[in-house]
Amino acid sequence: MQMIHDDTTAVSFDTSLGRVVARVTGEGPIAVLWHGMFVDGRSWDPVIPRLRQRRRLVVLDAPGYGASDALERLSTIEECAEVAVQIVDQLPGTGPVDWLGAAWGGHVGMAAAALFPGSLRSLVAISSPVEPIDRFFRLKLIIASGALARLGPIAHLRHAVHGAQLTKANQHNADMTAIIDDAMTGVEPEALARTVTSFIINRTDATHRLPRIHVPALLVAGDDRGEWSPEIMAEAADRIPNARTAVVNGARTLVQVEQPEATANAVEAFWDSL
Repeated sequence: MQMIHDDTTAVSFDTSLGRVVARVTGEGPIAVLWHGMFVDGRSWDPVIPRLRQRRRLVVLDAPGYGASDALERLSTIEECAEVAVQIVDQLPGTGPVDWLGAAWGGHVGMAAAALFPGSLRSLVAISSPVEPIDRFFRLKLIIASGALARLGPIAHLRHAVHGAQLTKANQHNADMTAIIDDAMTGVEPEALARTVTSFIINRTDATHRLPRIHVPALLVAGDDRGEWSPEIMAEAADRIPNARTAVVNGARTLVQVEQPEATANAVEAFWDSL
């Protein structure tokens, strides 16, 4: 693990999916933050000023994104959970950590909590549906992934991602769309396509793992994501022994970007309850 000392510390971890880079900021117990698809660790920036007052945040660029190594082969959520544990094991003498994951990062946290008991102290999963995508959407993504690999993140594909990640009210918000565009254009096209195939198209049903999550858990949903509606989320939470839920209004997938104050409120209240 290499560190560069500054106001924020830059950290790198050696993992089975290559070098994973993170920023470390804040004080207190350690929390590891893993972002969603099509964005990188900068997608947490709207909530970092609040959360860094409660935790020492390890803000990852997940495998294939940001400053981390490109994804050189197909992978799985389960392997990402192994990577998460490899990262936790390299943190200096921490023991279990608080996990904060958005979408993809929530899936990874759920898998890590179920498959590697003792690695996490608590789990927050934001906008992380536990069922696989439906067949029609899967077919569309297979086509889009092929286009990404050949053409890169052209405007048409980026605009489609804007629509999936942001509510209609924010799909033309330049600050919010830039979080997506900067991340997508900063990734090698073939590697970007591999992340889509690995962690969305090939994502399997995770409902069977929910009863095996024994750490305190908070599931968060925006009110505008159909596949992870408040009702669907509540059904998933009922399967987790010690889970609570929070609904953030005016948000789709990038909940912490669209509604940072409400997201931070929910996370802080959960952490305070631990």
